[in-house]
Amino acid sequence: MPADLHFMRLALRLARRGFGHTSPNPMVGAVLVRQGAVIGRGWHRRAGQVHAEMAALRDAQDRGRLQAGLKGATLYVTLEPCSTHGRTPPCTDAIIAAGIRRVVAAARDPNPAHDGRGFEILRRAGLEVSVGLLAQEAAQMNEAFNHWIVRRTPLVTVKAAMSLDGKIATVAGESRWITGEKSRALAMKLRAGADAVLVGVNTIVQDDPSLTVRRPGFGGKPWRRIVLDPRARAPLAAKVISDPFAASTSVVVTPAAPARRVAALARRVRVLRAPARAGGIDLRWLLRELGREDITSLLVEGGGETNAAFLSQGLAGRVVFFYAPLVLGGRAAPAAVAGAGAGGLAQALRLAGAEWRRLGEDIVLTARPAPAARKDRYVHWHR
Repeated sequence: MPADLHFMRLALRLARRGFGHTSPNPMVGAVLVRQGAVIGRGWHRRAGQVHAEMAALRDAQDRGRLQAGLKGATLYVTLEPCSTHGRTPPCTDAIIAAGIRRVVAAARDPNPAHDGRGFEILRRAGLEVSVGLLAQEAAQMNEAFNHWIVRRTPLVTVKAAMSLDGKIATVAGESRWITGEKSRALAMKLRAGADAVLVGVNTIVQDDPSLTVRRPGFGGKPWRRIVLDPRARAPLAAKVISDPFAASTSVVVTPAAPARRVAALARRVRVLRAPARAGGIDLRWLLRELGREDITSLLVEGGGETNAAFLSQGLAGRVVFFYAPLVLGGRAAPAAVAGAGAGGLAQALRLAGAEWRRLGEDIVLTARPAPAARKDRYVHWHR
């Protein structure tokens, strides 16, 4: 029905207002409608705060629109209402108690333990329930949450900004700025939407980035900065180790790291001791650890060796590559994806669902590793 589409699109727009703030919960929006008019709207603002359905009920109450009750009202919600006690009571109880007649939901709960349970409770109480309207849009919005709730590891996005020939810096190491202002703004939005950002120690040594979220409204966002540093080489004066946000930094080392260096780092930042794998860090172990700490999304920002490690081991769920209209050249210039390289085209990692977008003079590619790609294949680009 056209009206259902209209109100569900409104609920999706409300849900997106929680972007970057709801993790480890999903973004959810809700709209209450009676006799074709919106009487309440709400969205989940932050983990631990009221869910979207309760926010919409409170909005209707605050506006004095509950005087006639909710008999005959329809609730449009972007995700299956919760049916279990967590930080907040079950939304299904509140929906039933309010007297709502009909619930239209976009997506089912991705948690196999809860999938369909909320809908069944509502149906047993006599409510009419419809599921699946704009389901793809709802699922895409919460892609990281859906990945984490099922696999218990964060969704990994590998992001890189490069020249047309795949270089992330000149031979002399100059890299600021390869891409334009619009590309940098989108890159900062990606960072704001992630739970953590990760780089390799070479990026810290060479570029000394701050890895902070420079975006309005995100000053109070809980933030994690992660540095892969197998031998504890990160300088103590580096920004991520010495700035006012050092408590948000985790440096990941292996047993090969000198004890004195590890102790010095541990006095300033959190140190994670990871198992070694092929001379580096066991990334699968790290992703499991981050998942246990409620990290649902991880933005990998390089450099080339770090990008290659995630891609070659089949750990990336998405790539976002920014291309500037530059050709830097140089055999020794660092590449966006380095490593050993593919032995042949058959071993190259293929991408699927490629989406190209123009940003000023730049082009950005968003894609996913092809579903049929075998783990431990390698990306053969930009050597």
